[in-house]
Amino acid sequence: MDEKAIVNSIKQNVKKYYANQHDVFVKGKSKIKLQQPTYGADEVNEAIDSFLSSWVTMGKKVEKFESLFANYIGTKYAVMLNSGSSANLVALSVLVNPRFKNRLLPNSEVITPAVTWATTVFPISNVGLTPVLVDVELETFNIDPSQIEKAITKKTRAIMPVHLLGNPASIDLINDIAKKHDLNVIEDCCEAHGSQLNDKKIGSFGDMSTFSFYLSHHISTIEGGMLLTDNPEIFELAKSLRAFGWIRDLKNKKSIAKRYSDIDDRFLFYNTGYNLRPTEIQGAFGIHQMKKLNKFLKIRKANAEYWNKKLEPYSDFFIIHKDRSNSKHAWFGYPIIIRPSAPFKRIDMINYLEKNLIETRPIQTGDITKQPVMKILKHRVVGDLKNTRIIHDQAFYIGNHHGIGNEERKYVFDTIENFLKKSL
Repeated sequence: MDEKAIVNSIKQNVKKYYANQHDVFVKGKSKIKLQQPTYGADEVNEAIDSFLSSWVTMGKKVEKFESLFANYIGTKYAVMLNSGSSANLVALSVLVNPRFKNRLLPNSEVITPAVTWATTVFPISNVGLTPVLVDVELETFNIDPSQIEKAITKKTRAIMPVHLLGNPASIDLINDIAKKHDLNVIEDCCEAHGSQLNDKKIGSFGDMSTFSFYLSHHISTIEGGMLLTDNPEIFELAKSLRAFGWIRDLKNKKSIAKRYSDIDDRFLFYNTGYNLRPTEIQGAFGIHQMKKLNKFLKIRKANAEYWNKKLEPYSDFFIIHKDRSNSKHAWFGYPIIIRPSAPFKRIDMINYLEKNLIETRPIQTGDITKQPVMKILKHRVVGDLKNTRIIHDQAFYIGNHHGIGNEERKYVFDTIENFLKKSL
């Protein structure tokens, strides 16, 4: 068998393998998981092409995915990283870099929500800035614009909102505040693929935005992230910081190399940097995942609307998140917020769901100010974080993804209803 026939045989077998992967839901035996892999034969075969070509480091497939994703969100530039956390680190590193025209000085402050993910907050500290944590809205879990205004001081230089669980923050109001006070805006959209505000994609509002393609996200490259921007200066700096600070990917690399002709331009380091490059395998996955994103979003929306409708009669016990009139929620998970006045406790509901094979988890880090790491991380808290405390104590979420269909979502509600009957 010649080489071409071998490759074709491998790819056909991969297709057959995934064609036979059909999970059948069985009540009482099948687990409703928080996540389910989004990839199949197309992604694996594209990755096989890369493996067999021996070009597995960052290359043309990463570039193609960058272009596809930037076009989808509506920005001019995209820089893929090895994770969403790395995208946050590079975004903040750009702001403090000596080659950035209006660089942020050490100990400048960045306002961000207290309900968030760890690697939204940690990179702020990593680059020598101070995170300032403020309260969120119960109805969205997102940063409260009125609390941003209260937190601004002479040291404030940036705002880093998080579109938590894919629910769009009031980024239009946040941008107005930023413009008024001359602040940078970095949108953390790691859970908000396809979210919209006023018919504009989340991730296209700020000076920069970041996304994650971890296994549990709307689309996945297994691990992976993206930094987006319309600013060419930020774009060039981000590319340099992604890969050692060398000039290989820079638009003006020839002019820089000419000034340092005594150094091999393949190894000319013009800036500081990291090694946060994605692999070509991740790019291979991303190319095909883009074709599936809108379908996945429709399934998540249908699930959320079903649960919302079914839980509406129990609104005395739950705060229910909904699409607002001017926004489109991406439903990274399905949040359940138990009102403090409810006649049952969160832990009792969680235990009942888990016992019945429905996975649950906290709302990201919960109140991050309560995490022990904050004892060693310089930060500032503004306000009483009343809503943050409620979310920490009263909220959790269950899985909402493309693997949950009619039978699964009905089972989820039936289980919740059975719990309520036992508790009331």
